[in-house]
Amino acid sequence: MTMIEVPALPVPKVALVTGGNSGIGKAIAARLAAMGSAVAVGYNSRRSLAEEVVGGLQGSGHVALRIALDDPASIAAAVDTVNARYGRLDALVNCGGATTPVAANDLEGLTDDIFDRTVSLNLRGPFAMVRAFRPLLERGSGAAIVNISSIAARTGLGSSLAYLAAKAGVDALTVALAKVLAPRIRVFSVSPAGVDTDFVPGRSREQLLKVAEKLPLAHLTAPDDVARATVACLVNLTSSTGIVVPVDEGRHL
Repeated sequence: MTMIEVPALPVPKVALVTGGNSGIGKAIAARLAAMGSAVAVGYNSRRSLAEEVVGGLQGSGHVALRIALDDPASIAAAVDTVNARYGRLDALVNCGGATTPVAANDLEGLTDDIFDRTVSLNLRGPFAMVRAFRPLLERGSGAAIVNISSIAARTGLGSSLAYLAAKAGVDALTVALAKVLAPRIRVFSVSPAGVDTDFVPGRSREQLLKVAEKLPLAHLTAPDDVARATVACLVNLTSSTGIVVPVDEGRHL
């Protein structure tokens, strides 16, 4: 019997995950480390949680880095650290962000300050990361960027109008960057919905479960579901770029 030779998958040697100290980012960091990547775990606050994540990762070479998406100096410092420590970057996962819940019909409640901060963290922040780390990504092997978006960008339903608008911007930016950064760097959006985390203040797990019961797959999305989709983009989809991958139990339907 003739054996079929399967090419080895291009596992990232060096990966950076913003928002890596909890939730989806933590799950992505764990998946990448288990595959053999050295992972830089980006965090804004709660340094102790980031260091705990780093300490629990398989393998070696991991580090916690403070990266505040609205603080250019922290991003520049992170670039210097990654360059000095690794000299390259193979995978950038933009998972950091935040939201302030405001009912969609409460236009007065969605103040300029809330709107601007939401867009700054969830749209301008990922762009600033890509802009800053582009040179290191271009030194990487099979480099790819994954922007963690939200199905809110497609459904128009989310924690606030500002949040869903920012995530729609992320998806549009993904398509544009895929053109700009080709052929050296692939770019993806992974678009989850209702993930079992505490990302949205005041949203209970019971609320998430009630929504999940009505979805086509009738399942509550776990952080690791998003992590596996992210890894698929980085490792398996070597002939794809500029696409949005829903991880939403069929909610977009």
